[in-house]
Amino acid sequence: MEIVAKPFIFIYHIVRYILLSPKRILNYAYSGFLAVIDKLSGGKVTERKTAKTEENKAISEVEVMMNNSRLNAKQQIVLDKEPVQSFRYKVKGSNGKIINGTFEGPSKEEVRIFLQNEGYEVIEVLPRKFYDIDINIGGKFTAADLSFSLTQLSTYLKAGIALIDSVRILEKQSEKAEQRKVYQKVVYELLKGQDLSTAMEKQNDKFPTLLVNMIKTAELTGDLTSVLDDMADYYTSKEETRKAMVSAMTYPIIVLCIAIGVIIFILVSIVPSFVDMYKDNDAEIPAITTFVMSASDFIVNYYLFIIIGVAIFVVIFIYLYKKVKSFRKGVQLVIMHIPVFSQIVIYNEVYNFTKTFASLLNHGVFITDSMEVLSKITNNEVYKELVAKTIINLNKGANISESFKGSWAFPVAAYEMVVTGEKTGQLGLMMEKVANYYQVLHKTLVKQMQSFIEPLMIAFLALIVGTILLSIVVPMFDIYGKIQ
Repeated sequence: MEIVAKPFIFIYHIVRYILLSPKRILNYAYSGFLAVIDKLSGGKVTERKTAKTEENKAISEVEVMMNNSRLNAKQQIVLDKEPVQSFRYKVKGSNGKIINGTFEGPSKEEVRIFLQNEGYEVIEVLPRKFYDIDINIGGKFTAADLSFSLTQLSTYLKAGIALIDSVRILEKQSEKAEQRKVYQKVVYELLKGQDLSTAMEKQNDKFPTLLVNMIKTAELTGDLTSVLDDMADYYTSKEETRKAMVSAMTYPIIVLCIAIGVIIFILVSIVPSFVDMYKDNDAEIPAITTFVMSASDFIVNYYLFIIIGVAIFVVIFIYLYKKVKSFRKGVQLVIMHIPVFSQIVIYNEVYNFTKTFASLLNHGVFITDSMEVLSKITNNEVYKELVAKTIINLNKGANISESFKGSWAFPVAAYEMVVTGEKTGQLGLMMEKVANYYQVLHKTLVKQMQSFIEPLMIAFLALIVGTILLSIVVPMFDIYGKIQ
């Protein structure tokens, strides 16, 4: 790899030198200009520059001494403002396992000190090359991960364990390598004096926006453990809802895959053998049999194009759904108008919206700030527009309920409870009740859908397979009649 990369590195340095040459020329010109001015002024410029340098040096020494005294350690991480660099390291853990990874810090030595302080035996720390690409797959925390981690963190803090040590314990407990790296970077930021919310915010969206904002609020109010407990309950509830949906859809998807597999097997393996028999006996072929035979020929002759076409369609669909807002909104609108599915989606979105809103309000977050957070964490474009409309109305002095009035995506019962909360001054409490109510409705509807879809899918499979088999059998009666 290094042999192949050397010519590219050589070219890179040549291009870099050419691009930086104008900058060097300007620096030389500026230095010459200062020398001329200094000579004309009798060396006063040099004296001032030297004095300023000595002053800065003295200040820097005092700052280092203060930092050393504060941390009371020979090996420490000094909070400075040097440009951050990226390094690749190789260390040995306490169990003797070799660990490779990347880390960002002001210097190679600081990264080495940090890794040593974390209990690793440092083998090497090297600056990353421009061609060294770090592919981070995973590391983002799911609702289940957050539910467990936040509960543990709250427990450690209540037991009197320091925040940094608590996060270190989470790092050691984590079974996922990428998440251990995230916790490691959080510890590093905490050692530099950053708040927990800031340390989490710097981890490239590994932590949800809602959680970061809630912890930021807790740091201002001094109620961190209470917020951690509430957020743990929030993500536990969210994970239960997700599992219910997955459980409801698993069986239909399995049945659908089996149905497709059986249909393809019949069309590819069984139907062609009967086609030859029909031709040999000059049997009369009905329309349904002709259709099945044509489908069989198409799959056999163009299966490669079908596979490629389906793959391209899936990739394009996923890309458009993620990148194109209008396409994503169109798909969501279609799903939200399918019977049964529409209610499941609406109940789930109303639950998520009101549960999150209640958590924010109950911990002292202003209504406008809460709406800003909701606009960032909501994935459904219909509800994003609803939140945006609410923010505009709030800026005009209107009530929250005005935005939801008459909206097909916000049930009347939920709207009336919002109005009641505004009138009584207990909006957070009412949002909590709305969330609990629609969570129960959502779970009930999911169970009903599951019990309804299972026999429906079996009937669908029987209908398709039965139709194909019937199309094969019907011409055989014609052959049997001719033999008689």
